[in-house]
Amino acid sequence: MFRTGPGGIGEPFGVTPEDGFAPISAPDARVLILGSMPGRRSLDEQQYYGNPHNAFWRIMSRYTQVDASSDYATRVQGLIDARIAVWDVIKRCVRPGSLDSSIENATVEVNDFDLFLEHHRQIRAIFFNGGRAGQEFARRVRPELSDRAVAIPAVLLLSTSPANARYSLADKSANWASVEPYLVRL
Repeated sequence: MFRTGPGGIGEPFGVTPEDGFAPISAPDARVLILGSMPGRRSLDEQQYYGNPHNAFWRIMSRYTQVDASSDYATRVQGLIDARIAVWDVIKRCVRPGSLDSSIENATVEVNDFDLFLEHHRQIRAIFFNGGRAGQEFARRVRPELSDRAVAIPAVLLLSTSPANARYSLADKSANWASVEPYLVRL
């Protein structure tokens, strides 16, 4: 049923576009990790990977030396200190719930990666936290990137989402080990 919802006439009531977050980054970041779009719990908490069942912070603790149970500000600072940037491919979209499969394609707006990469010239690799992030980047972002940005290696990783339950934390951690070589200083 269509009524006048918060987004206007003809929009399903209660289904309005959600905005993602600003990136976690510093100019000297070496690695960029991209998700698709924050889930409902993350949006409610205003924190990347806010669902405590998401393996992201447990995996990142290996690289940041910050315990996954530390407060959010400490975990964010750990990423910055480890030269890891975190962002999402999607800037804004309609997604009822948290599943990537619920993202309504016609509503997707992507972040400005040419601008981001211009201000983060030490990025050596881009990693995608799950298939939807990689697909959206390949479809909507890569064709518009500068030649310099297209040359940055891009790697698809297992999603850390609890919805990706067929893989254990050990499986996900082993897969994410491909991040480490890009963090080593030359």
